[in-house]
Amino acid sequence: MTHEGSFSRRSMMRGAAGAALGLGAAVALGGTAQASTAVQAGEAASAATSWGKLRVPKNAISIQLYTLRSLLEQDTEGTLRELAAIGYRKVELAGTYDYTAAEFRGLLDKYGLSATSSHSGIDGDFTKTLEDAKTLGQQYLSVPYAEFETAREWRDFARQLDDAGEQARRVGIQFGYHNHAHEFQPVQGRQRPIDIITRMARSWNVHLELDLFWVIDAEVDPVPFVWKHFGRVKQFHVKDRAEDGTWANLGTGTVDFGALFRKTWHTGVREYVVEHDDPSDPLETALVGYRYLTDLRF
Repeated sequence: MTHEGSFSRRSMMRGAAGAALGLGAAVALGGTAQASTAVQAGEAASAATSWGKLRVPKNAISIQLYTLRSLLEQDTEGTLRELAAIGYRKVELAGTYDYTAAEFRGLLDKYGLSATSSHSGIDGDFTKTLEDAKTLGQQYLSVPYAEFETAREWRDFARQLDDAGEQARRVGIQFGYHNHAHEFQPVQGRQRPIDIITRMARSWNVHLELDLFWVIDAEVDPVPFVWKHFGRVKQFHVKDRAEDGTWANLGTGTVDFGALFRKTWHTGVREYVVEHDDPSDPLETALVGYRYLTDLRF
């Protein structure tokens, strides 16, 4: 297994010097890209010396509604109302719970929420998917999951992603892919699916929605990966990891999000999406996540 390192509170508390050194290694590129990344690395290293002065803007915080699916299935409007009361202004959709796109947009508008992104597949009527995304007011749309046994299948899928991304771009939607852990493991003993995707799907057609829990679960350090794909990671799924490897509410697990955000601050991430795959109390998870991100200084 090829690892890019691990990322936890113990491994990431290396200080500003470590951040600058790590970012310096990321600029071994060439030409204009080298100069541009060198400037960004310098800015990030400078920011790393100002611990505690940066924060995630409230208008960059979202929540994946999959976290609250059990409540949304019982009381869709009431759950959206509770999210708005917590302070959320953005949500990421995983379905509209038997509402049409226009009806769901009406509920969101009623409570001052915006569906800036969603998880949707590319099978079926993708044109209709894009039409609904426009109705909902989305900026982003990401494929939530894919898994194949061969590199050839992943290459075919990457081409499909690129085609869908071009179609989405033409109507003003930024199209992306959301990872799990298996994309960081080689298939057939050779290539990693994530590398196939980033090589074969063009960056202007397919961005990355990086699920930090799954990257860390794959024993990969998100920081050099984000810098390697500078500007392509538009969204973070911010999901904490308990000592036993299970999901945890933000701030209660092992991931040092402060260090991670500080070291990736200048790379183009636009949204920080709270998520928990199986919360015991979804609204408590939403509340803890929102408070954690709004209180965090790094």
